This record gives sequence, structure tokens and C-alpha cells, in this order.
Amino acid sequence: MRTQSFIVAIRARVAAIPEQLRLFILASFAIGISLSLFDSVFNNFLDARFSLSGFQRSFLEFPRELPGVLAIFISTALWMLCSRRLSAVAMLMMVAGSLLVGYASSSYGVMLIWLFIYSLGNHTYLPLTTTIGMELAHSGQDGRRLGQLNALRNVATIVGSGIVYLGFKFLGMSFRQTFALAAVGFLISAVLLMRMQRGRPRPTGVYLKLHREYSTYYWLSILFGARKQIFITFAPWVLVTVFNQPTQTIATLIAIGGVIGILFQPFLGRAIDRLGERAILAGEAVVLIFVCFGYGFSRHFLPQQAAFLVACACYLLDQMLFSVGMARATYMKKIARNPEDIQASLTLGVTIDHVFSIAIALVGGVIWNSFGYPYVFLMGAVIAAVNFFVALRARVPQGGEPAPATS
Repeated sequence: MRTQSFIVAIRARVAAIPEQLRLFILASFAIGISLSLFDSVFNNFLDARFSLSGFQRSFLEFPRELPGVLAIFISTALWMLCSRRLSAVAMLMMVAGSLLVGYASSSYGVMLIWLFIYSLGNHTYLPLTTTIGMELAHSGQDGRRLGQLNALRNVATIVGSGIVYLGFKFLGMSFRQTFALAAVGFLISAVLLMRMQRGRPRPTGVYLKLHREYSTYYWLSILFGARKQIFITFAPWVLVTVFNQPTQTIATLIAIGGVIGILFQPFLGRAIDRLGERAILAGEAVVLIFVCFGYGFSRHFLPQQAAFLVACACYLLDQMLFSVGMARATYMKKIARNPEDIQASLTLGVTIDHVFSIAIALVGGVIWNSFGYPYVFLMGAVIAAVNFFVALRARVPQGGEPAPATS
């Protein structure tokens, strides 16, 4: 009886979800699985197929991150498409890119072309997922809605990394099969996004404007771009090359981070609504300083196994800190002068952060080769310290301040 009552309650709750939100939830879940599949194997695919040096690995971030710079121009060129239709187009790019990386990477140079296509879709979609999530949120609960959606993506991340772990450990799964599965998930998500109601297109002119009132948001985007590249490129590369970890280790860490995120993401979303963006962004910067020192110097002060565990803990913390991007998005929404500025500014933020992301990838590669990997993370700690002081400037208009906490 209890089981039947539980099932009935779940069905009633699912039925109560508005159709548009339900479609977006399903699309987000499919995207989350596919991204997890791709990310879980990509570093090991590079190491096994091309045996890259630290500088070659960092240089690869140029074609991978260049689409982020182009995101604003893609959105401008396709201005006649609403956020849902443009998201579907982005998914089709990721379908093509994932399949081509897996099945047509005859050389390192050719692989970079396919990676560019995949990344173009990924970076076009990045600001759109936040825009759609906030469009589907109740008034004053943007952080809560984004936290719920991110928690769902963490569940999807666990599923994707679990497939990789079991597939590679027990089923003889190959890199090609993994990239093909990811493409299937992206295709499913494109169909679901196309089924959503059309939104209102943004006029082409709003995408290419800089506003003085949004300068703090732009600075936060710059610093995020500089900081994120250290996590995306150099953190997993430390695990793979310095600690000699196999594919299963990265997949396991992604899965553990996903489990933590199921609880952490909704909590963070509510904290943003309750405490305000400034407190959350400043707190992230402080934690990131310690994470960078853990990555860079644990091996110098601890035995190998203990240093590896510290690096894993830093990887998980860093994975959680990426969720603070919700606070930048809700901050932008609160300070926006016009509703049409929100998606345009979020897209411009992606472009800005990727300009600096590419620069940090190249500089980091030179530093790694010349001085050693610890100094890459020392640079990351300096960036985090600057981010702390910029975050303190993230004030919202009086009407957008969070309500005082109550017991």
C-alpha cells in the first residue's frame, strides 16, 4: 500500500509540472547525460590517441574555447530564432561534433576541426539554458529554479559517468561507442527543445552593446573565464598525467560530484535567493584560493597517496563551485534595465569569459612547461583573490535585495 501511495504521489507531482517545464527538464536530463559521457572520456581519449604534452593539451583549448568567443556572433546571426529553437540548433551541432570526434579523427589537426563544431554548439547553448530556466521560474525564485535544474543535471551526470565506468571496466566499451551514445542524447534533447513553445526573438541590436551599468557583471565574466580554464584544462590533466589515473577515476569523481550536487545545487539556489549574489560570489572566491593551493602544492608536502586524495577533494570542490554561475546569472537579471538585455548580456558574458579563457589556457601551458604545474594553480589563486574584491561590488537595486533571513 505504501509503495502504491508513493507511486501515485510521484505521478501526481509530475502531472502538476507545467508542460513547458517538463519538456525542458527532459531535454536538460538528456543533455546532462551526453555531456557527462563526452567529458568523462575526452582527456583519456586525447592521451591514448595523441599522447599530448602539457603545452599541446593547453593549445587544444584554443579551438575548443574559440566558439565561446563567437557565441555572441552566432546569436546575432540567428536573432530570428527564440532561445528554445536556437538551443535545438546548438544540439544538432553537438550531435555532429561528437560523432565526428569519435569516428573521423584521423589526425590531431582533423580532430581539432570536429572539436570546434562540437564546442560551437556547446557554447551557443550555455547562456540559453540559464535564460530558459529563468523564463520558467516563478517571480523572485530564479535561484531556486536554476538550483533545481542543476540538481537534475547532476543526476544526469551520475548516469552518464556511471555508464562510462561500467562500460569501460566490465563491458569493453570504446571511445567511439561513448561519443556515439553522447550524440544520441544530444539528438533527443534537440527534438524535445523543438517541441517547446516558441519564445520571443531578441532584436539583433541588443547582442552587441556594452552597458556601463553592467560593468561588474562583465568583470565577473572575465575572472570566471580566467579561473574556469584552470579547472577544465589543468585540473583533470594533473590527475591523468601527474597522478597517472585511468578513465574510471575521472568518471568516478564526476559521479561523486553529481551525487553531492543533487543536494548542493538546490541549497545553493535557495542561498542565492536568501543571502544575495554578493555573499555567494565572494564566498566562492575564498574557497577557490584553497582549492588552487591544494591542486598545486599537495604533492610537495604530502605523501603520494595523501596528495592524490587532496587533489580529488579539490576536484570535487571545484566541480561544486562551478554552480555559482547561477549567482552571476541572477545578478544580471536583477540589474538588467530591460528584459531583452538578459539573454543578450549572458551571451556577451560567455564571449567575454572565453576571450580570457583562451589566453589563460595558452599562458598556463607555457607556465606548466617552463616552471611546472604548481605555478599554474598559483596563478589561479591570484585570480581568485582578485575575484573576491570584484564580487564585493556586486550590488543589486534596492528592489532586488534578498529578504532578511528569518528563523
